[in-house]
Amino acid sequence: MLPGDRITLRARHEADVPVLQAELYDDVPTRARADSRPWRPIPPGSAHSPYAVAGPSEEAAPFSVVETATGELVGEAILWGVDLHNRTGHLGLSLRPGYRGRGFAADAVRVLCRYGFEVRGLHRLQVETLADNAAMIRAATAAGFTVEGTLRRAAWVCGEFLDEVVLGQLAEEWRG
Repeated sequence: MLPGDRITLRARHEADVPVLQAELYDDVPTRARADSRPWRPIPPGSAHSPYAVAGPSEEAAPFSVVETATGELVGEAILWGVDLHNRTGHLGLSLRPGYRGRGFAADAVRVLCRYGFEVRGLHRLQVETLADNAAMIRAATAAGFTVEGTLRRAAWVCGEFLDEVVLGQLAEEWRG
């Protein structure tokens, strides 16, 4: 487990999957904004759920985010697209609706950075998010990320193209 100030990142438990599936995946407008792949219906309990518990992988490290004080499931966080040759990776975060706007995101991003830089030894971490996702941009910049650019109309989301913002952080910039 990886503790932060208010949250802890831990391995995904089987009991987390139905909650994450119902509150994050089955909310089509929200999921469409969080994943560049098209949403498709996935039945509860399917091994194809993006939250299904799987074995370790060099390319991705999915976590459940829990509130440290209560043990309540807050959402999911992932280090994905890990490239061991270039020592890079991408961060992703999705919080359950009842936990948004409560300061958990910035803490989760900091803990993911600690994992990526200190545990995995990566050189660069990157976040891609929709330009109107002010909460994720705030959380990433609070954790030391720099806005590196905007990809104009790069994301197809529920019938329209939206801009994406790319943020990056190098290991030497990390304030662990």
